[in-house]
Amino acid sequence: MKKIYAGLLSGLLGLSICISGCGKTSEDSVQEDTSAQGENQSITLLNIKGEIQSQLEALASVYETETGVKVNVIGVPAGVDAQATLKGYYLSDQMPDIIACEAASFANWEGLLVDMSDQEWAGRTDASYVDPTYGTIGFPYTTEAIGLAYNADILNRAGVDPASITSLEAMQAAFETINANKEALGLTAVVDYCAEPVNVGWSSGNHIFGAYLDSGLARDDTTYIDLLNNEKKVDDARFDNYARMIGLFNQYSDPAIATSGTYDEQLLGFALGKYAFITQGSWIGAALTGSNLSDYEAAGSFEVGMVPYAFEDGMNTILTSAPSWWAVSKEGNVEAAEAFLQWCSEDAGQKILVEDAGCVSPFTDCSYVASDPFAKTVSDYISQGKTSNWHWMGMAEGLGNSEGGLCYCFYRYANGELDAAGFKSEINRTIEEWYAKL
Repeated sequence: MKKIYAGLLSGLLGLSICISGCGKTSEDSVQEDTSAQGENQSITLLNIKGEIQSQLEALASVYETETGVKVNVIGVPAGVDAQATLKGYYLSDQMPDIIACEAASFANWEGLLVDMSDQEWAGRTDASYVDPTYGTIGFPYTTEAIGLAYNADILNRAGVDPASITSLEAMQAAFETINANKEALGLTAVVDYCAEPVNVGWSSGNHIFGAYLDSGLARDDTTYIDLLNNEKKVDDARFDNYARMIGLFNQYSDPAIATSGTYDEQLLGFALGKYAFITQGSWIGAALTGSNLSDYEAAGSFEVGMVPYAFEDGMNTILTSAPSWWAVSKEGNVEAAEAFLQWCSEDAGQKILVEDAGCVSPFTDCSYVASDPFAKTVSDYISQGKTSNWHWMGMAEGLGNSEGGLCYCFYRYANGELDAAGFKSEINRTIEEWYAKL
C-alpha cells in the first residue's frame, strides 16, 4: 500500500510540475529567483509535537530576527493524523517546506524528500534518518529514550541502588525489596505498568516490545528485527528471558492500571510517588513538569532516572532515537529550509530547543542540557555510548499496536490468560499472521 501511494504521489508530482512549470516564462523564473533571495522570504514547518508548539514559534521568531526569513510553524493538534494532514496539503499544492515524519511515514514520500547527506550537521549526530536508497532524509531535533524509569527517592529509601539492576535476577531482587516495604514507602505497587491495548497499546506493542529487539545491542545490530521481518518469529532463548521480565511487571504492578488503566492514570500515579518504577520513556518528563506539575511537586519533585530493561546479564543500554524527524520537500524552498535546519543544529538553535523546548540534543557537540527531569540521565547514557537503537520502528506498520497486534498479547499475559510460554506462542502467531496479510 505504501508503494502504491508513493507511486501516486510521484505521478501527481510529475503532473503538477508539468502544469505549473511547463508554461512558465523566463520572466516568471527571474521573478521567482529574485523573490527567493529577498528579505521577505518565508518557509513553512509542520510540527507534530504539540507540547512544544509555542517553543518552536519562539524559535522561528528568533530565526526571523537573525536572518529575515519567516518560518511559519503549522501545528497538528493531538489526536489528528499528521500524515493524512500532510497528504491533504500535498494534494492541494500547499506542501510545507519542512515536514515531520515518524520512521514508518517516510515511505509515503518516496523520492519526494531532499537528501541532506551533504549538510554540515549530518556529521555531528548519529540520530539522522538515513534511507538506504534516498540518503539522509531526516533531521533529528530531539532524542527520546526507552528504559525502566524510576523514582530515585523511593529506591534510595528502600536501599536499592539502581546501578545494581544489570540482570533479571537483580531486577527481581530490587522489586522484592521494594515490595516488602511497600506500605512504609506509601506505594500502591512497585511497577507502574500498563498493558491496556486499545488506548495504550503503543506502549507495550512498540516501546516495550522494542526492548526485546534491541536491549544490550550495538546501534547497528539488526539481528532480532531481521529475524522478525524475514523469518516471522522471535528468538526462543532471548524471548524466554524477556517474557520472564514481563512476568515480573505483571506480578509487581497495580492490576487496575495493568489491564484497564489509561496513559493519564499511569502518569498521574507515578507523578504522585505511588510507584517506584514506570514503563514509559523519557517523554513523560514533559508531563511531570507540565500537566502533572502540581502532583509532582506535592510528591517532592523527586529525582528520576532510568535503568536498562536488563532481562539478560550485563545489558547496560537504554534505547534512544529521534521519535520523529524533520524532512525537506523537494517541491519547497529547499535552500531556505536547509539553512534553517543547519541553524537549528548550531548554538543559537540548540539553546532554544534544549533549554526552552526541553529537547535532549542529538548533536554530539551540544553543550546545553534540558531542564527536563530525564535529560541528565539520557545525556549521560548517550555520552557514555550506552545506547541501543529503536528498531521496533522497522516492524510492519501497525504490528505493535493495531487491532489484533502485539499489544493484545501483552494484555492477555497481564490479565492471566497466558503464561510465559503462551505469551511467546501468541507473539509468534501474531507476527506470522500479520506478515501473511501484507
